[in-house]
Amino acid sequence: MNCRVVVEAAVPVYDVETPDEAVRIAISKTGEMLNPDLNYVEINMGSRSCPHCGEELEPAYIAADESLVALELEMTVFNVERDEHAARIARKEIGQRLENIPLEVLEIEEIEDESDDEESDETSTAEETASDTDEASADRETTDADTDEDILPEFEELIDE
Repeated sequence: MNCRVVVEAAVPVYDVETPDEAVRIAISKTGEMLNPDLNYVEINMGSRSCPHCGEELEPAYIAADESLVALELEMTVFNVERDEHAARIARKEIGQRLENIPLEVLEIEEIEDESDDEESDETSTAEETASDTDEASADRETTDADTDEDILPEFEELIDE
């Protein structure tokens, strides 16, 4: 089974004045730490909401020119046994490169295997081909039976001579 795992990272950024600046720097900093080894990890702005009122907040919290930025890191994990296995692999792979940055698994989504789709397509195509072949064989047998009747008397005549 293959899974898409989304992990939230709290990335600290220093000497910033605006939330937009903090987010840009956090994405750049995270990209540098992940690349080139994990260049397949997608980095997106995280979303935060007020725990009391549910209001949407900026992904960066700024205090004293320092910021803590919420980023979502998304990666696909292949050939896992279950969701928890995929989460552990994603946290380990990303966590090894993002030292001292807390990570939390937000979402695990099982994705369809392309090979399963191809196999089912091949199976249905093989079944269609087999049924077509059976029909063609039945038609040929009918035709051969008609032809055998015509050929057999001539053959018997040759043997008699």
